[in-house]
Amino acid sequence: MLLRILYLLLTTFVIHAEPLKLPANSIGYPAAGTRVAVTPCEYQGTKVHHMLYLPSNWEAGKSYPLIVEFTGNYSPASGSTGEVKDAALGFGLTGGKAIWLTLPNISKDGLKNEVTWWGNTQATIDYALKNVPRLYQQFGADPKRIILCGFSRGAIGVSYLGLHNDNISKLWSGFVTHDHFDGVKQWRKPWGSPLTKYQKEATARLSRLNGRPVLICQNNSTKETRNFLAGRIPLQNVTFLDIPISTIFPPFPNPITPHPHTDRWPLLPSPARDTARQWFQKATQTK
Repeated sequence: MLLRILYLLLTTFVIHAEPLKLPANSIGYPAAGTRVAVTPCEYQGTKVHHMLYLPSNWEAGKSYPLIVEFTGNYSPASGSTGEVKDAALGFGLTGGKAIWLTLPNISKDGLKNEVTWWGNTQATIDYALKNVPRLYQQFGADPKRIILCGFSRGAIGVSYLGLHNDNISKLWSGFVTHDHFDGVKQWRKPWGSPLTKYQKEATARLSRLNGRPVLICQNNSTKETRNFLAGRIPLQNVTFLDIPISTIFPPFPNPITPHPHTDRWPLLPSPARDTARQWFQKATQTK
């Protein structure tokens, strides 16, 4: 109780702080301090693309941690566009001090990014398998320091996509989810229902974690996810972080986000952000 009171006192002084400014989206070749849209050669002539940010201290020939992100669904009420250009979680978690790659979900026809649910799951997985390793040689992303993160749909996608099979699961060094988690609740048909079948499939995906670190964040409480995971996977490398969104932000709607279901909480200073960033630093420290 005392810790909770201290937390509220601390956050009272930061809710009106200037938010971390997201890098402007641009076109052209990636360079230090810029975030650009990239259409890989396999998708030339389509609208499929990802976003790539190189930290302001980026230099050719040096090695950098990489954070890879899947976005939330298109949801006007929560301010989520589902577009890769509007992601924020990965940048906020790292303070812009890592390479930041925002991956698309590929539409079923393969011609554009899908902003609602999964589109073509296999095409999305194949896209990640091709484009994440390209960053190793091109921009110095360290294959031993790659964190996969996601918000809402993307939080589910961390496991549903990122642990979908043995090939893609090998890419990651650790995982961060915010608001939702694969297998916790039943979704509308034809996906995530019936719950018993969905949870069995999600449990099989989680078996591919193989002890790698996981940070699970949730607005207000991670209790539901904690209960789901108990008995399904070992929890010694899982960190649960309750995010008191209403104490981090001014009243909703506000200029940063219209809704507490948001990926923008790490843009404002808070003890929760400090904890998340410390987790990232530990998960990506060089051995």
